[in-house]
Parts: sequence; C-alpha cells; structure tokens
Amino acid sequence: MKLRQKLTFASLLFKLLFVVIFLAAIPYLSQRINLLQTDNELIEKREMVIDLISEFGTAPFVGENRDDGFGSYNILKEEFISLEQIDLDEHWNFIEVTERLIENEIIEYRVINYSFLIDGETYLLEIGKSLSSIATTERNIRRITLFFLLVFVVISVAFEFSYTTYILQPLSAITKKIKKTSNPDLYDKSVIPTGGTNDFKELDQTLTSLMTKMSRLLQKEKEITQNISHELLTPVSILRSKLENILTNSNIDEESAKKIEEALTTLYRLKSMINSLLLIARIESRQYLKKDQFTVKEILSEITEELEPLAEDKNIEIKNDISEDYQLLAANKSLVFSMFFNVINNAIRHSVNSSVITISSEKSDMQYHLSITDNGSGIPPEIRKNLFERFRKKRNINDDNSGIGLAIAKSIADFHEITIDVYSNPGEGTTFVFNYPIFPAKT
Repeated sequence: MKLRQKLTFASLLFKLLFVVIFLAAIPYLSQRINLLQTDNELIEKREMVIDLISEFGTAPFVGENRDDGFGSYNILKEEFISLEQIDLDEHWNFIEVTERLIENEIIEYRVINYSFLIDGETYLLEIGKSLSSIATTERNIRRITLFFLLVFVVISVAFEFSYTTYILQPLSAITKKIKKTSNPDLYDKSVIPTGGTNDFKELDQTLTSLMTKMSRLLQKEKEITQNISHELLTPVSILRSKLENILTNSNIDEESAKKIEEALTTLYRLKSMINSLLLIARIESRQYLKKDQFTVKEILSEITEELEPLAEDKNIEIKNDISEDYQLLAANKSLVFSMFFNVINNAIRHSVNSSVITISSEKSDMQYHLSITDNGSGIPPEIRKNLFERFRKKRNINDDNSGIGLAIAKSIADFHEITIDVYSNPGEGTTFVFNYPIFPAKT
C-alpha cells in the first residue's frame, strides 16, 4: 500500500470513528438541543403574551368575566396557550411535561407554567408544545446532521487523497529517478520541484549528494581494477612465456612437463580473468562508443553459427523462433555480441545432451523482449539472487568457469540500458529475458 493511501486510510478510519461516536451521542445531544430550543421558544412566547397583557390587560383574553379562562389550540393541536385566574400560594415559573385531554385524545405537551399578579388577582399562563412535534423536529435534526456528516466525510476524504497525492508528488518523482538509475553516473541530478516542502528538498539534495559520492567511489574502484589488471598482465605474460620455453626443452621429464602444462592452464585462465575484469572496468567507465546499427536477428545468427560446433558436440539444437526483430540504432556491436554469446554459451554448457535451446521474441508497447530458454539443471533461488555478481559459482561447484561471464553480460546490458530478467527453477531449465526500451519516434 502506498504512503498516500495509508495516510488517506488513516484519516478515513479516524473520521469513521468520530462518526460512530457522534452517531451514538446524537440522540442524546439532539434531544437536549431540541428541548433547550423548545424551552427558549416557550419563554419567548411567554414574554410576548406578558407584553400584550401589560399593554391591553387580560380582557382581550378572558373577557369581562374574569372567572372564564382562555384556551387556544392550533389546528393540528401541536401548540396551545391557556390563561386563567387561579388562587396560588406561591409564584409559578417552571416547565414540565404534562398530558392534556383534547377532543377525547390524550396528548403530551411540554408546558411552561407562569403565574403573575394583575389588579390584586393571580393569573396562570400556560403555553405548551406537543411532544410529537418536538420528536418530529428532533428526527429532522438527526437526518440533516447525518446527511451533512456523510457529505463532510466523503468530501474531506476526497480532498485529503487529492491533497496528499499533490504534496507527495516530489517523493514519487524522486522514486522514479532512483528506479531509472542503474548506475550512479546515470543519476538525474536535476532539481525536483518540491512545492515548498523542505523535507523533500533535503531528501532530493541528500540523494544527489549520495549518488555523487558513490559515483566517485565506484570510479576509484574501476581505476584500481584497471591498474591492478594492467599490472598483472605483464608478469602473467612473462611467466607464461618462460613456462612455454621450458616446455619446449626436450630434456624435461614427463612428470615435470605435466606440471608445467597445469601451470600454463592456470595462467591462461588467470589472463582470461584479468582481461574480463579490464573489459568490465572499461564498460562501466563508458570507454566504448555506441555508434553501430544492426538488428538482433543479425547478431544472433552470427552467434549461433559460431557456437554450432559446441552445440553439436552435445547434440543440442539452437532453435531460432524470433518473430519480431529489433533494430539497434546506437549500440556497440562487439559488446552486444559478447553479451548474447556468454548467455548462449552458458546455456549450451549447462544443458543436458539432446536438448533444445530456444531463442524467441515479442514486442509490447514500450519494450522489446528477447528470451533465451534452455533445458538445463536450473538455478536455485539462493544462487539466482547473486547471479550477476562477479566470481560466483552459478550452477555446479565443480565447474571450472570463473563465474564472470554473466557479470560481463550484465555490465554490457546496463551500458545499453537493457534490463535482464531470469526465470528458473531447479530441474526445469532457465530463461533469460532481455528487455530493450522502445523509444517513441521523434517528430
């Protein structure tokens, strides 16, 4: 799960928790708020009636015969007002819930009772509102509140997701730069717009600085490798020459000659390894030009023709099933030849007798895929993860191969911006897939 999704999900969980708590509390809150609002309305109406009585007296309500009371209900019996003369020992001013019988119907009201004195006589003013109308108002409040709450959650989550995506754009850009970088020398050091977020700015600067340091260290390592390899070539050549001269001496006994031949074999292998290290160092230092134009099918035909005798020794068929060809417009042909040669040569050496090595291809929107599949012993997972590292035994611990051929292939692939995927299981063979980027045509 991506960071922006986690942040949005955490925010959504918090909001849902808030909604659950609010929904649990809303019946009590809406009831209290509604009752408070109802009580305030009753008090306001009481004050209005008292003002009218202060101005016009009680006659408009109870008439000249003050023994008669006054009562009025609205058409739906939701509200009423009552005024009557009454004898009380104390002043009344309270709100209560009481039942009233109206036209053979018992209705509960919330009633404000207020007594006052006019011309030495005590009057009781009652103003009520039915509980059913209060409950209706309360339900409406809940529905409106719930609606706006849900709208708020949806809008806020959408806004937070969009805003989080926006503020994390620099992080996505930095991640893309790192993914596209196969070598510190190729790291894009252009400044990424951070939208004023200092954290991302510092991260970008730190990564750029780190890549620069790594590039310098790798360059020093390459220089050391080149220097050591050059220094080793001379004494190795001298030793080989001396041993070859000794071997040509007719006075040497058979046992000594055998030991010298073994030493020469070791020197040949050592020289080959030194040349391979020099090749890798030069490739990684980008000392080769990429100015050749050729097709994949063309170079693979040359390789299969050269390796045909080796394959025939094991009765192995190299099957060319390339359906889609690919034109390399800026590449180093000799290096690409070495890359494919090493992989196909490995496939022949590790395939069982009378098997088939298949070379196939396919093209997608943005990549050209070339697959080389053998029927060999396969590669265990613990070895596959280090497959392209130098001096690693790949398949058989008794194999006399130095294990540097695939490291050369990987260096050449990186030099040409080619990625290599390896699919293999022990006993099921191995497939190497070379992925070429297809760049859009320039207009």
